[in-house]
Amino acid sequence: MDDPPSWIAEFTVTPKEFAAHLDAIVDSGMTPVTISVLADHLAGRAPLPPRPVLLTFDDGFADLPGPTAEALSERALPATAYLTTGAIAPGGRSLLPPAPMMTLDAAADLERSGMEIGSHTVTHAQLDTLSTNGLAYELRTSKAMLEDALGHPVRHLAYPHGYNSAKVRSLSARAGYETATAVRHALSSDRDERYRIARLIVRRNHTVADVEAWLAGGGVRIAPYRDGPKTVAWRWYRRGRAMVRGPEFAG
Repeated sequence: MDDPPSWIAEFTVTPKEFAAHLDAIVDSGMTPVTISVLADHLAGRAPLPPRPVLLTFDDGFADLPGPTAEALSERALPATAYLTTGAIAPGGRSLLPPAPMMTLDAAADLERSGMEIGSHTVTHAQLDTLSTNGLAYELRTSKAMLEDALGHPVRHLAYPHGYNSAKVRSLSARAGYETATAVRHALSSDRDERYRIARLIVRRNHTVADVEAWLAGGGVRIAPYRDGPKTVAWRWYRRGRAMVRGPEFAG
């Protein structure tokens, strides 16, 4: 977007910059894949193609079925979209601040355009601060809503803002997800964890040169690796705050 809502501005790029980033991916000669291709590799069912790259889009903003899908389709780039069902379903409720959102019935259009659909929970809460029942609701309800809309199983999950824990990962597997992506601000690898796949967030200040560096495998660390002390401390702080305030937006 050229003029995004202030709360999401840090995590947006302009349409012109987005096109340049996509062109850099095409020019890199890498092989775009969906999350299912990576899942098959991590499960030992199939090898990855040479130099794979995975593009993911979270939440379900209004541009996704239109300009974003069109820009990807023009370049024959598949991708994976993780949708927050409470923000896109009729009468739904989520913790996402106000922003133009797509509708749930457009999810099938995304699939037809070449995107794979995954769950991004119901409300976009910080999953690692929720009770067992609250976590089960977020994981199972969003999955069921997407499956009803699409008419087939939805096997993949993205944790809102990457927040997860051993409990979250375990319940995600029990809910029927085959993979879950986090953030981790790192490149994934063929040794990555199926329920904590690393991703990089594209922020507003990232340039084409940054994207080209990532595509070349540089500039950031490589997963898997253990959580550091700051990550663990931040999780405990957020858990304590959630006990007082209730579930909070992950962002």
